[in-house]
Amino acid sequence: MTRKKYALVGTGGRAEFFYGALAKHFRDRAELVAFCDLNRTRLEYANRLLREKYEHPEVRLYGSDAFDDMIRQERPDTVIVTSMDRTHHAYIIRAMELGCDVITEKPMTVDAEKCQSIVDAVKRTGREVRVAFNYRYAPHNTKVRELIMDGAIGDVHSVHFEWLLNTLHGADYFRRWHRDKRNSGGLLVHKSTHHFDLVNFWLGTAPETVFAMGGLMFYGRENAERRGVTTFYQRAYGSEHAKDDPFAIHLESNEHLKAMYLDAEKDDGYQRDQSVFGDGISIEDTLGVMVRYKNKAILTYSLNAYLPWEGFQVVFNGSKGRIELKVVERAYVNSGGRKEDEGALSYKLLTVQPMFGRPYEVEIEERAGGHGGGDPLLLNDLFGDRADDRFRRAASHIDGAVSILTGIAGNLSMQTGNAVRVDDLVKF
Repeated sequence: MTRKKYALVGTGGRAEFFYGALAKHFRDRAELVAFCDLNRTRLEYANRLLREKYEHPEVRLYGSDAFDDMIRQERPDTVIVTSMDRTHHAYIIRAMELGCDVITEKPMTVDAEKCQSIVDAVKRTGREVRVAFNYRYAPHNTKVRELIMDGAIGDVHSVHFEWLLNTLHGADYFRRWHRDKRNSGGLLVHKSTHHFDLVNFWLGTAPETVFAMGGLMFYGRENAERRGVTTFYQRAYGSEHAKDDPFAIHLESNEHLKAMYLDAEKDDGYQRDQSVFGDGISIEDTLGVMVRYKNKAILTYSLNAYLPWEGFQVVFNGSKGRIELKVVERAYVNSGGRKEDEGALSYKLLTVQPMFGRPYEVEIEERAGGHGGGDPLLLNDLFGDRADDRFRRAASHIDGAVSILTGIAGNLSMQTGNAVRVDDLVKF
């Protein structure tokens, strides 16, 4: 079997999910040939992990200004894009122009203009872009898709979806580059792309009209001052005030975060441990959205990033009954390992309530691997043999675009105070 060649651009916190899988599980069919990043220290650390953690030969390293050189010299079949969100489109498009297919981390990009440029480039080059939506593969989410497809509650008319980020995971978006909306599109694009994709996936439809409200109501210096806080710091490292702050992250106490970020600051000045109660935060932490879909179903959605528990609740109201799903998760810090007690409460409860019948609980069959066994299924879809899938979980660039367009429309709605028609944003 001829092995496919892969190169990866962006060796930050999300990259290891992909290159670790290639190095550990797909060596017989995949050859990892190169890493690309603007930060030399981070590149070298990724190579060290390859060698020491995965017992895989080191790969060649390229600076971000040598991306074209990497493609021409290494000739990868596929480029994996895990860089900062606002740069995704540039690498996706250039990789296709140089003859490569692409696998990109979600969100595919952060605004309508960049989204349109990717859609146009796919048409122009004929290459394939796939988006890594691992939530689709989680057994509880797939089971909801199955129940709806099989008519358990008839036609779905409305969905109420509440996502909760706690003060460990939620706060992390306000320490990192994500806190600048120009980089991430805000939580409606960066985080909610998961959630809006799930609704599209569950209902088998696409958004038509979006209205949103939101604001920065908890994080940020002004909000902290309003609550009576009087001591502030710019970043946790070296700060006396940060030592007693439960919202601070201490890079020097985590070997992985220290090697990936603190030791790498000398190359690009990026600080991974900024105060969540500092200035310069331009994303919202409190969001409410209404969506009408092309099949006329409606969604009410909320996202809050500072709550006591992590997870979500979603209900589906249909012509023959109601589905309820509650998922309580263990929260984590991106690339920092689990911070909460591994014994902390986590559970999933899926129930169906027929219109004229007794409610019943639906069993969720989980397997080994992240997201209840969903991550290995996604990785096999990306790097192994694609199996026939009645649920159609593999996501194309169209799926990637439609998921972010709900959030992009929501951002525009918050700016203007008006409802936004999604079809006006990008032409397919």
